[in-house]
Amino acid sequence: MKIPPPIPNKSCWWESGVIYQIYPRSFQDSNADGVGDLAGIEKRLDYLVSLGIDAIWLSPIYPSPMADFGYDVADYRDIDPIFGDLDEFDQLLNAVHASGIKLLLDFVPNHSSDQHPWFIESRSSRKNPKRDWYIWRDPSSSGGPPNNWISDFGGSSWQWDATTQQYYLHAFLPQQPDLNWRHPELRKAMMGVLRFWLDRGVDGFRMDVLWHIVKDAKLRDNPINPHWTPDRTERDRLIQLHSTDQQEAHEIAAEFRALADSYGDRVLIGEISLPNDRLARWFGTADRPQVHLPVNFQIIENDWNAASLCRLITNYEASLPAFGWPNWVIGNHDAPRIAARVGNAQARVAAMLLLTLRGTPTLYQGDEIGIGDVHIPLDRVRDPQDLQQPKLGIGRDRSRTPMPWDRSAHAGFSTAEPWLPLGNDWRERNVAVQGQDPRSLLTLYRTLLSLRRSYPALAIGALLRVESSGDVLSFVRQHDNQQLLIVLNLGDQTQTLPTPKDTVIGKLLCSTTTPRPLNGTLAPNEGLVLQLRK
Repeated sequence: MKIPPPIPNKSCWWESGVIYQIYPRSFQDSNADGVGDLAGIEKRLDYLVSLGIDAIWLSPIYPSPMADFGYDVADYRDIDPIFGDLDEFDQLLNAVHASGIKLLLDFVPNHSSDQHPWFIESRSSRKNPKRDWYIWRDPSSSGGPPNNWISDFGGSSWQWDATTQQYYLHAFLPQQPDLNWRHPELRKAMMGVLRFWLDRGVDGFRMDVLWHIVKDAKLRDNPINPHWTPDRTERDRLIQLHSTDQQEAHEIAAEFRALADSYGDRVLIGEISLPNDRLARWFGTADRPQVHLPVNFQIIENDWNAASLCRLITNYEASLPAFGWPNWVIGNHDAPRIAARVGNAQARVAAMLLLTLRGTPTLYQGDEIGIGDVHIPLDRVRDPQDLQQPKLGIGRDRSRTPMPWDRSAHAGFSTAEPWLPLGNDWRERNVAVQGQDPRSLLTLYRTLLSLRRSYPALAIGALLRVESSGDVLSFVRQHDNQQLLIVLNLGDQTQTLPTPKDTVIGKLLCSTTTPRPLNGTLAPNEGLVLQLRK
């Protein structure tokens, strides 16, 4: 399929573009160690171009002890040898740009590894100049941790250090001590990290747990969550009122934005898991903007039915500031696979929803071929969150399994045993097989991505008439005189096809199922993109 050129418009590339998240450990191995790497990503560039995406976002590739698989950074200005080196990164970046695609890095500002030289210095002595680059406190009056905060991975957020007789704060693993963004020298050093990669030519950053980066100055206890139940994570026993989303963090986000804007057309994507009213604050103001795209997780986190989706789309759009641009995701390296959540038939409907809503979509590797709930044997579990709270079933390994490319050994991902197991159906659910099947999910994704490039209404158009009726969700996208109707059946019964007043259907552009003549109905589990005319 020939990929149409991007939509010509006066907006930024990321507004009309589609971002594709790559989890480097699991994309493509090039050196037979069972772990994906930079050279492997470069090897698969033709595939990324053939999809029709506009940018790739790489999960962390920095040197790391891998306690949390790269989100424990030991050096912010280098590449972990398991992935390659700086020369290989520069080679990949040049190749990505030559192919017409942008490249975004994952920036981890809340915490470093406990093996980072900064922390090694910090914990060496209370008098070390870098002591306050991290958050240290004496025990409470009762002799325990300084407050009641709970780590996202369970247990106290405070770790005792016997050498200096104080606790240090960690929102995640003890091996991930939180940085102190109130310290001017730490702040300056981290801004230097962003400059280092921007100077190399990267096109922006996804900013990990951005709403965590500043804590309450008094480190007050978090309030008890009265709605907590034992099936939820231990972290949720408290409301993270004082440990996240502090006002000072917004000032830092505005500094990030000013720096990115000084380099031209760059984009900042903030991982921020908050309700609409608080999420919208991370856009900043028109004269003091913050991140371009505060990540909208609502499709991942809400019930999968027409009424719920209609409500969340309407409320989210209403929450945006006039200058804000929406964004949508249906999967990532932390969330259950969309095909596992809603089933194979509805995964096709989800693909159409993701790629036809107003805003920037982010597609997670493997969702385009419908990777489902991969079973991870107990002896293969690698995720520290799962290892620390195994009874909750929140393991993230099942969403990080290797990409199956073909029917060769280890699915073409590696010539060695992969670091995580493949799904049982990899011989049929792979890129090569689906690429030859005109009815496959991969073909549907390519068709939808091509439509976004061919029809400005899908890429940059307005969103009109979001409605639900029973199992049917519908909305209209419009740009100039171009109107497209998207109709999605989220149920397994035939439904009447709705048509907006004063319009008629001109042409069927795409169906999630086998193409058929239009007869006024919507088949079970079917989604349609239809051209309208007055």
